[in-house]
Amino acid sequence: MALGSTVRDLRRRNRALVLRTIVLAGETTRAEIATTCGLSTATITNVVTELMSDGLVQEVGSVPSNGGRPIARLSTRAEGAYLIGADVGENGVMVELFDLSLSTVDRVFVELPATVASPADVGRSLTDAVETILGRRSDVRDRVMGMGLGVPGLVERSGERATIYAQSLGWAPTAVDDLVTISDLPVQADNGAKTLTMAEQWFGAARGVDDCVVALVGRGIGAGIISDGQLLRGRASSAGEFGHTKISVDGPECACGGRGCVEAYVGGGSVVARWRATADASGAGLDDLSDEEAFARLLEAADAGTSSAAAIVDDAVGRLGIGLANLVNLTNPEKIILGGWAGLPLHAARGPQLSEAIRRHSLARPGEQFTLEPAAMGGDAVALGAALLSLEQLIEGLTPLPKVPT
Repeated sequence: MALGSTVRDLRRRNRALVLRTIVLAGETTRAEIATTCGLSTATITNVVTELMSDGLVQEVGSVPSNGGRPIARLSTRAEGAYLIGADVGENGVMVELFDLSLSTVDRVFVELPATVASPADVGRSLTDAVETILGRRSDVRDRVMGMGLGVPGLVERSGERATIYAQSLGWAPTAVDDLVTISDLPVQADNGAKTLTMAEQWFGAARGVDDCVVALVGRGIGAGIISDGQLLRGRASSAGEFGHTKISVDGPECACGGRGCVEAYVGGGSVVARWRATADASGAGLDDLSDEEAFARLLEAADAGTSSAAAIVDDAVGRLGIGLANLVNLTNPEKIILGGWAGLPLHAARGPQLSEAIRRHSLARPGEQFTLEPAAMGGDAVALGAALLSLEQLIEGLTPLPKVPT
């Protein structure tokens, strides 16, 4: 390899390391960056100067030093670059615009058809949402670095090509580039549970945790598994399809076509369907409610002592406990982090009960070694994690630099 290439590669790695450190820190100093990155003060000074010149980093005040000049504090320059993240759900797509501080600048939700949406339906909804946001924020259009999608199903990569395998939605294999094309906007994609896990690993409850499980419980169920500090992907990036592990030989049919899957029992859509079918739920005004709203009503009814609601919730907690106990025995996590529109309220209502169910079905020793926590990043975490896919490209120097804001 030529010496020039080696030097350029080293400079690119140092730049990526420093920028990532500043993003994760929020605010920091040159000395703190040098300690974190293990680089010399001179190298940090050069890299930070370059990042400031590119409009990605700024000084944000100072702190006193021990007798010398005040120490400048650094952060990303929020308006230096923008990223789009999308949470592609079964009922709609939430598209959000983030600045470089990862604050939400704008968002649009577009409903999908009541029946299972096709790739074309999803693509149109994504395009409409992005065009709406960019139309409202035309002043930042030339600094939008890319778009990330958190999608149901598997996402496999082969070279530059990424393909979605959404078996539960009945899709044929769909190239990400065919799903949505926005002029001059690079598009990345990953499974929604993995983008949730990225958000929690960068900024939330999984930050600094080497071994944990992040379980996404919405209409479907998935998981991101962090092992030795790395997101587990497997041979073709399909690791973590926790919702389609089996807890019964002859259980109810799942959307994937199998039977006895965790998702068939505990997915928010399945739980709500059982609640809607009960006599206690009839006349309760559920017809006009979304599944998310009906799930909240179910938890309220269970807490109020409605026997059928309590039985459904207890069954869901017990079966989710069995499924998560299998992951405890397989992965020995320090934390289990529960997210998603069904997972978060379920944890709030029945966290201790769920924790006890997991321990009861786990081997004794690993069952003693985890804590159960709610996802910290809230309902926007899948979209935020998807935006991080594009941020990774910017950090690693794989996308052109944005125009420096004036």
